[in-house]
Amino acid sequence: MIALEKIGKWDIRLTGDYWKRRSELCKAKDFYQDWYKRWCNELGEKPNFHRKQWEYVYVLQALRERGCLQKGKRGLGFAVGTEPLPSVFAKYECDILATDILPEKGIEMGWHNSNQLCLGVDSLYKCNICDEEMFRKRVEYMTVDMNKIPGELRNYDFNWSSCSFEHLGTIEKGLEFLTNQLKTLKPGAWAVHTTEYNISSNDETQDNDPSVFFRQRDIEKIADELRDNGHFVEELDYSSGGLPQDFDVDISPHNQKVHLKLQVGKFVVTSMGLIIRKSLS
Repeated sequence: MIALEKIGKWDIRLTGDYWKRRSELCKAKDFYQDWYKRWCNELGEKPNFHRKQWEYVYVLQALRERGCLQKGKRGLGFAVGTEPLPSVFAKYECDILATDILPEKGIEMGWHNSNQLCLGVDSLYKCNICDEEMFRKRVEYMTVDMNKIPGELRNYDFNWSSCSFEHLGTIEKGLEFLTNQLKTLKPGAWAVHTTEYNISSNDETQDNDPSVFFRQRDIEKIADELRDNGHFVEELDYSSGGLPQDFDVDISPHNQKVHLKLQVGKFVVTSMGLIIRKSLS
């Protein structure tokens, strides 16, 4: 049975296995869901139709649905910046290794000016989310280049990143990361990653740039490769939503009042989440 809530003339499904997180695009309907409101409350925020908030909530919900948010589970975060997720995972008594680029490289790229660069474990503690003693006990930090993941990072129960692998230099490097990050996981463990997705073209896109935009054909390519190698990729859902906020494109200069889709140059982009399970063998 799937419950429905009436929002104006739109029926929004609120419960039922049908709406377990897929590999999907950011859509306005999610912001009305009970699970979305629940995670916003844990983050100390209100739902605000911003795709960055959606990315955090998507990662949390996808991992929760797959049994990863449990005491003693080991999680690995890539390019964490100053995001709140390590504090949330610590609250659930997961043991977390948070990673980010070398500070000097991040400063060179200007990420320190927008609160996107982690300068150590202190950058990650959110006092409104997690008790400090629990956080200090559960969260560690190290620098990691996502293009060269250290071989000693192994046997994690889950890993994640939030709009990070599009910053590795090229589309091909981003796709290589999605393959290489599986080496950090136990057999059968889960990876949840969000990225920039080009909804305006499946041909022309932004590549060889500090930020690249993945197309449907790029996502299909890596999903096919991962499946061919025995891994599971959650169903790919490219639907872009049908509520008013889904048709609002935030153009430059971005006011971020409704920021689910935005124009960057000649492209319109949004966020996409990918859910991958490492093969059991």
